[in-house]
Amino acid sequence: MSGKLWRYISARFAFNVCLVLSVVCGIIFAVESVENLRRASNSDAGIGIVFALSALRLPWLAEQVMPFALLIATMMTFLSLGRSHELTVARSTGMSVWQFTGPVLLITLAFGLASTLVLNPLAANLLALHSTVIDENLRTEAGVEHHRWIRQGGAADGGSSVMYSRLSQNVGQELSGVTAFVYGPTGQFQRRIEAESATLTPGRWDLTNMWTYVPEEKPIFSETGYLPTNLSAEQIGQSLGNPQFVSFWALRQQIEIWERAGLNADAFRLQYQSLLARPLLYLAMAVIAASVSLRLFRFGNISNMILGGIGAGFLLYVGAKVTGDLGVAGVLNASVAAWAPPLVACFLGTTVLLFQEDG
Repeated sequence: MSGKLWRYISARFAFNVCLVLSVVCGIIFAVESVENLRRASNSDAGIGIVFALSALRLPWLAEQVMPFALLIATMMTFLSLGRSHELTVARSTGMSVWQFTGPVLLITLAFGLASTLVLNPLAANLLALHSTVIDENLRTEAGVEHHRWIRQGGAADGGSSVMYSRLSQNVGQELSGVTAFVYGPTGQFQRRIEAESATLTPGRWDLTNMWTYVPEEKPIFSETGYLPTNLSAEQIGQSLGNPQFVSFWALRQQIEIWERAGLNADAFRLQYQSLLARPLLYLAMAVIAASVSLRLFRFGNISNMILGGIGAGFLLYVGAKVTGDLGVAGVLNASVAAWAPPLVACFLGTTVLLFQEDG
């Protein structure tokens, strides 16, 4: 009997998750398409490009709304089972709350693992492609980055350099208004370079209309030149982007790159730990939803309980964002900032379930 019930609840929950995600993603796609149509009105981009841009951002947006989709789907599942008195029958056979919440919690964990291992890398790669498509077709401010700094190695003598650009395009591979500070292997300042533009090629930046300033020497002008770099095109794009746009599988490498460059990698560490903790966050959402929806038809106040569940999920989401900001600022350790909110929510939700079902 329990095996059949598990399969039945699992099917209901999986259907509800797909339904909620389909509705939410459909709304997001429509809103994104309208926004892209507005942005494309001043360019030659066709309707196909507009829809392609919306589709390329959709996985990342779905990743952001997934916790609330699971929260709502869990409440929908247990509400429908309670309304049809199926949970009452299950309880009358001696089944505990953990037996009929088990399939929902396991599927939620599976969604969390899939989101971290599959959806996140897919979303990150499509976002990079999204930026490229925007830059090639719309050529609006959306494809331009302002005031960026890049620290890199690659010099033959083991030295490093720091580059500043007023504008960057093509996911950071084309820079304008460039100033570079070049340092020797022991960190001593060697020269300053100012160039009109810089284009990334394998192993170096190709510079145009550059002035080189060496201490106690006259400035030297050159129409072309180059600056060595040990960063690839992908790494340049990631270093210019938000850590959330870096694939889970590339985060550890990105952290090492920033640390070797002497930059603060706390934001990347936090993102890595947050992705590791994502299954637990999804589990916490499901536990919160179960704690409010399983008792609805026993105690009444259905609307208040639904609002309470949504409010509790929202507080968990906000709490995770707040601790995340503290982690980026270095106030909290990245592991603590990422794991503390879902752990606390799981403990509280489990305590509420135990109190409701077992007294």
